[in-house]
Order: sequence, then structure tokens, then C-alpha cells
Amino acid sequence: MSPAGELLTTALPSAAIRTLLRAGDSSLLSPARSADEPPLTVPRDPAREAARRELSKRMYHEDDPSLFQRALDAFWDWLDKLFNAASTATPGGALGLAVIILAVLAVLGALWWRLGTPRRQPTSSAALFDDRPRSAADHRAAAEAHAAQGHWNQAVQERMRALVRALEERALLDARPGRTADEAAAEAGRALPGHTDRLRTAAHDFDDVTYGGRSATEQSYHRIAELDRDLERTKPQLAASSANAAPNTRQGAAE
Repeated sequence: MSPAGELLTTALPSAAIRTLLRAGDSSLLSPARSADEPPLTVPRDPAREAARRELSKRMYHEDDPSLFQRALDAFWDWLDKLFNAASTATPGGALGLAVIILAVLAVLGALWWRLGTPRRQPTSSAALFDDRPRSAADHRAAAEAHAAQGHWNQAVQERMRALVRALEERALLDARPGRTADEAAAEAGRALPGHTDRLRTAAHDFDDVTYGGRSATEQSYHRIAELDRDLERTKPQLAASSANAAPNTRQGAAE
């Protein structure tokens, strides 16, 4: 058989060969047209092109895997090669690599258990108070009741509300509806500059519990409660400035 005939018979399925024969291309596969004529040879390139055209027909690709399946197979092949390469480079082979992965997962789990979920800043802070107006004493009583039961989230929230309400009752803050904890801390820090950092920390604790999905602790509650008590004993900066400015004004008028 000629090289072209061998190429076609090995490259084409039997169905393709029958199709070529039915199409009148039997001369490509026949070693001789008759007993008296020399065999017909076909150049390599035309034979290859004929095979390619035949194999490109849809009937030969009905059972081919889909694009998603091919991509999935390629991914698993890549993952298998990556795992094999990592296990080869790791002391102990595949077992050593598995031990390292388990150790990393254990460390991550311990960090998550110790630190909790990652800190998330609220996209938009809601109002500090609800629609029920209550005094600072009412909020303090509610905070103490929650603390006695170990409900630290509610205790932190109520104590922060008591702190801000007390500043409003002392006229250090305007009683403005819709104020957020961050806004209250920033405004109170201007009147009480010695407690600016602690006010900001208390507002962050309130936001983390209320909007950030974190859990309060007993320490965070006592920190806000201590700040609330310290603010009650602190004189505002604005009052001291006004008192100092008044004698100077009177002295200037007398002169």
C-alpha cells in the first residue's frame, strides 16, 4: 500500500473510510486501479488534508467532552502536578505536606478563636439612641442590669448611651437626634480634650458591637463605665476658658 493509503487508513476511523469510499475517493485507498495499470500514489500533503477534512466533520465529535469538562480536567491536572511538585520538595513527601497544611489550618483557627472575626467598619452608622428618650440614669441602670447577667454587648451599648446622654444633660453636647457614637465622641473631645482618645475608643467599641458583628468583653464594658465616671468629675475646657476670659474683658474695659 502507498504511504498515502497507509496514512488515511491509520488516521481515519472506519466510518470515515466508508464515507470516502461512498464519495468516490476509493482511488486514494486503492493500491492500483486495475491489474494492468501502475498503482496510484497520492502525495503526503493532499492525503493529510483529506484526512483533516474528514475528521473535522461533526459526526466524529458528538461524544467529545464539553468545554467546561475540558477546563475542569485541565484544572485537576494542574492541581495534581502542583501537589506532586510540592510533595517532592517537602521533607517527608506527601505526608509531610499534609502535616504542614494541617498545622497552618490549626494556626489560623487559633487566631480566629482568639481574635474573633475581622474588624469591619460600618458602611453607615445608625443613630446612637432609639425613639425612646431616656435619661443617663436610666441607661446606666440598664447597663448595670445587663452586666450583672453577663450580657456584655447590651451592657456596652447602654453604657455608651448613658455617657453621651450625661454630656447632653450637662449641656456639653446638644441634644441632637440622629447623632452617631463617632460624632458624639468627636464633639465631646473638643469640650473634654483630655479624654479624646478614650472617647474615640469607646465609640469604636460601641460600633464594633452594634454594627461590626464583634462580641464585647467584660473589660470593654468596665473601660467605658470608668470613662463615664471620670467624665462626670471632669470640668469642661470651655467653662474654664470662659471664666478666664471674663476678668480679662472687664480689666480691658476698666482701662
